[in-house]
Amino acid sequence: MTAAEKIGPILAILDQRYPRAHCTLDFTNALQLLVATVLSAQCTDVRVNQVTPALFRQYPDAAAFARASLPELEEAVRPTGFFRNKAKSIKAICQALAAHHGGEVPASLDELVQLPGIGRKTANVILGNAFGIPGIVVDTHLGRVSQRLGLTSQRDPVKIEFDLMPLVPRERWTDFSHQMIWHGREICTARKPNCPACPLLPYCDFGQQARGNPH
Repeated sequence: MTAAEKIGPILAILDQRYPRAHCTLDFTNALQLLVATVLSAQCTDVRVNQVTPALFRQYPDAAAFARASLPELEEAVRPTGFFRNKAKSIKAICQALAAHHGGEVPASLDELVQLPGIGRKTANVILGNAFGIPGIVVDTHLGRVSQRLGLTSQRDPVKIEFDLMPLVPRERWTDFSHQMIWHGREICTARKPNCPACPLLPYCDFGQQARGNPH
């Protein structure tokens, strides 16, 4: 089956399996989601959610992050790992927001990717979850599952995103991203995918080859 032929059944199965898939980072506004997304690199969302309540009380807006003492900010985000780089990135982003956007997170992909260190993945997380603007979030889970299903042969996240955009209806992009990420975490894991338990197995190139039934 081609990617275009299998996407319909795949979307139906994902809807049935993950009807309430959502962003698992806790936030109340776009800035909080942006900061939490930066902190989530190489860190679990559970750990990030343990750190952010106190962080957001200490730094309630972009201006507060922008004028933060870097050593203090580093200490506040230390439990998420790579804390020096993350603190430096958050401070630089918030300085740019304060200088060019009145301290507000812009609701446009073009403007978001111009912020220091913000790529399309983070921009689409913010657009889809803080502003309700559809975007496909190509993290390691979505990229891996898409490749195994045969929806893309690309390795570059941006190229994967552009392969998926014409396949998945635009209004589904954000939900599709959550569902694929949840599936990658629960079943289609990197090292030992649980193919026998996978509802997508009939449409999966990787799974069929593993069973000796290449499409």
